[in-house]
Amino acid sequence: MHQLPELNLKDKVSEQEWQTRVDLAACYQLVSHFGWDDLIYTHLSARLPGTDHYLVNAFGLTFDEVTASNLVKVNLAGEIIDDTPFTINPAGFTIHSAIHQVREDAHCVIHLHTNATIAVATQKNGLLPYSQYSMFSLSSLGYHAYEGLAVNDDERVRLQQDLGDKNHLLLVNHGGLTVGPTVGDAFMRMYDLQRACEIQLLMQSSGQENQLVPQPILDNIFAQANVVHSGSTGGQISWPAMLRKAYRINPNFIN
Repeated sequence: MHQLPELNLKDKVSEQEWQTRVDLAACYQLVSHFGWDDLIYTHLSARLPGTDHYLVNAFGLTFDEVTASNLVKVNLAGEIIDDTPFTINPAGFTIHSAIHQVREDAHCVIHLHTNATIAVATQKNGLLPYSQYSMFSLSSLGYHAYEGLAVNDDERVRLQQDLGDKNHLLLVNHGGLTVGPTVGDAFMRMYDLQRACEIQLLMQSSGQENQLVPQPILDNIFAQANVVHSGSTGGQISWPAMLRKAYRINPNFIN
């Protein structure tokens, strides 16, 4: 069996970078645990504060193999910064670097190919206000049309435009994407988006007539969502619990 190289960067990077690595590696464990991963594909990235460098998974590793030390540091040109035996996926560079380039507030970007997000993204009417979970996403949601495999530089501008200042993006025929000022916020936004899509598909398969959330409530949802899932009331509160869960799932991620 092929063994992964043993790396330990804890004492070789700043305390701030190490914490970012730990948070992002934990997020990979959680995505794997919830069954949202896609073999060795899709990516979660995190910008290192005060730099144009971001961390992303090494190409060829499953999400449960990602650790704080084997995350790869790259710049916005897709160049690997540190000495590492790993490479990155060009498709991951196209999508994530495009967003990190224009969204200073988007320190974390999560892009996944789950069945539920692909299915709802590809429906003509997209995400509908069927559940409370959909409220969080609908308050800040964009769509990006499918352009084939995301390896063309000219798609970057359209990705940037379609996301704009929103925090959720459904990629038609492709999947879902969330951003956040912290790993915890981006994770909670993906959790809400995934649950909203799963519930919509269940309701649509029931054969019953479904009741939409009334428009007056929709009109006020952005302010309500800001109270529930941002700053000290969102990812910052839920994330410590998620870190503990990731450690119970696989304590090796912290290496």
